[in-house]
Amino acid sequence: MATTTAPRATGDAGLASRRRRADSRRGTTETGTGTLVRFMLRRDRVKLPLWIGGLGLYIIYIGAALPQLAPDEAGLAGAAILFDSPIGRMWVGPAFGMDAVTYERFFAGGYALYLYLLAALMNILLIARHTRAEEQTGRSEVLRANVVGRHAPLTAALIVAGIANAATALIVTGLAIGNGYAAEGSALVGVTMGLTGLAWAAITAVTVQLSTTSRTAAGLSGAALGVAFMVRALGDMLAVGGSALSWASPLGWGQQTAPYVYDRWWPLLLLVALTAACVPAAYALQSRRDFGAGMLAVRGGRVDAAPSLGTPFGLAARLLRGSIIGWGSVIALFGLIDGAFAQAMLDAAGEMPQMLVEMMGGADGLAEGYVAFLAAFSGYMAAAYVVFAVQGLVGEELRGRAEAVLATPTSRSAWAGSHFGVVAVGGALIMLVSGLVTGVAIAAVTGDWAAVGQSVWAHLNMVPGMLVVVGVSALIFGWAPRALAVVGWALVGVIIFVGVFASLLDFPDWFLDLSPFSHLAQMPVEDFAFAPVLWLTVIAAAGVALGLVGLGRRQVVNKG
Repeated sequence: MATTTAPRATGDAGLASRRRRADSRRGTTETGTGTLVRFMLRRDRVKLPLWIGGLGLYIIYIGAALPQLAPDEAGLAGAAILFDSPIGRMWVGPAFGMDAVTYERFFAGGYALYLYLLAALMNILLIARHTRAEEQTGRSEVLRANVVGRHAPLTAALIVAGIANAATALIVTGLAIGNGYAAEGSALVGVTMGLTGLAWAAITAVTVQLSTTSRTAAGLSGAALGVAFMVRALGDMLAVGGSALSWASPLGWGQQTAPYVYDRWWPLLLLVALTAACVPAAYALQSRRDFGAGMLAVRGGRVDAAPSLGTPFGLAARLLRGSIIGWGSVIALFGLIDGAFAQAMLDAAGEMPQMLVEMMGGADGLAEGYVAFLAAFSGYMAAAYVVFAVQGLVGEELRGRAEAVLATPTSRSAWAGSHFGVVAVGGALIMLVSGLVTGVAIAAVTGDWAAVGQSVWAHLNMVPGMLVVVGVSALIFGWAPRALAVVGWALVGVIIFVGVFASLLDFPDWFLDLSPFSHLAQMPVEDFAFAPVLWLTVIAAAGVALGLVGLGRRQVVNKG
């Protein structure tokens, strides 16, 4: 008896066929999008207003601070010299209009770039949070068990990103006009900010299809943002107004609009084209991958674990190794570039606004004041690293990995305490390396090799302030881990605001005291002070101890 064998479909074709049948039973691939949009907006009812409101406050600050920083045209022109130099253009952009600077041109030329960066960061976190993180924790699987189309979560996340960026563009435009800036230039800054945010939302929509974890997906998008920044920086260094290399970066496209100078709208078409290319690519990749999987293969681990992983401290060191290296490299790179800017800053000292000179330690101590400023700024970034690293413990709980560790003879105090210890040691190492790199860069351009020792000690002097952030983060994690994402980053925001802006706006002393870094001596301008170092270290230790007490009394979180 003859038998016939039906042609066997390939694995991909069979999988696609099953997906189409499933989608036909559910309706369409976009079914449930509207409900998910409302759900995401409900979940982000605190985070998005904080992001958008913070960006709006930044505009208000610029409008209030610039007249105090440079009350007349001569002072403003002196400050613009810093932006017009090659190193200055690396950090702030192509310096359009700095030869005939006004307050609005100073705002666009010196600060708009960082608005675009913050908008991109907001969208990276938003898309990763509502797509890959939901799959990773299993919540998306629960939603997909209902009448929800395959592409509905991604579509809803992109719509929420669109709403957030539109609101941001409107608020930034309105507040810039409220500062007295020209309407067209203000609208151009706002729209550029919104389109930059959308472009990185689309880029992140692609990276979440490539990776199996939200952290890696956000890291890939963040790396793309860093590459875009560096390409633009190198291109803008070559010439005022940018060079051909500047046009190779999406961040460069936004700055080539030249608000308040040329008011060019057509470079924004490039951002629109990038978004239009990435969004279909994201949908195509999502259609080709399995739920919960990524397009990039996961590299297999070792068969046998290293002996160090058998201890809580060794495990914590392995988990935090990537973040220490990543954050440390970025902070050291900033120190290297800022240190190389030292001679240009000293050369322009005679034309700088008097207020800025006094903030940097006066004319006679400008070099030492610059070292102190860079040390403090590295400390602020190290504080951000601390919050990011401690948040990793929350992720360990949510993904159930903490339970596996605690099922062994490892106590909660040993597990979390080792993590806090590695975070503290890692932060101290970051400050040491950053101080060394910054000092070498300063010495290389000024010829004063004493700056190396000054920079190292100034950076290490900031470590107790960073330790206080470890203590506060440990305290929050021990008693209310879900609040760490909000309270921890709010603390970092306060620290940066106090350190950079509060003195300009003449805030009261009690507000300045909210930052642990404000209690430390500003070495090398000031002599080392032992008392604040001791007290801040004691406060940090107390925070860790109380956090461990709270961890011992609460329930370990398990997947939500």
